[in-house]
Amino acid sequence: MSDVTYYVALPFLTDEDGSPVAGAAEECQSAAAALRRAEIMSHGAGHTGAVAFSRSGDPMTGEFGDAKLLRSFGDVPKDLGTL
Repeated sequence: MSDVTYYVALPFLTDEDGSPVAGAAEECQSAAAALRRAEIMSHGAGHTGAVAFSRSGDPMTGEFGDAKLLRSFGDVPKDLGTL
């Protein structure tokens, strides 16, 4: 199977200690849809910000490349290396 690209919108919230934590990610149909969704999520109740990113790989083998940040909205962690 060939590589596929997933587009994702991911909100951020704060935990009880005030540290940023990732919320529930949402898969989107395109980069434009992920950008729109992330912007909307960044204004959601309890959310501090959100990011839109893409990730490509082979779902049959489970091998994926690093996430590529499309854009961040609001207050998100500086280190997004764990996406």
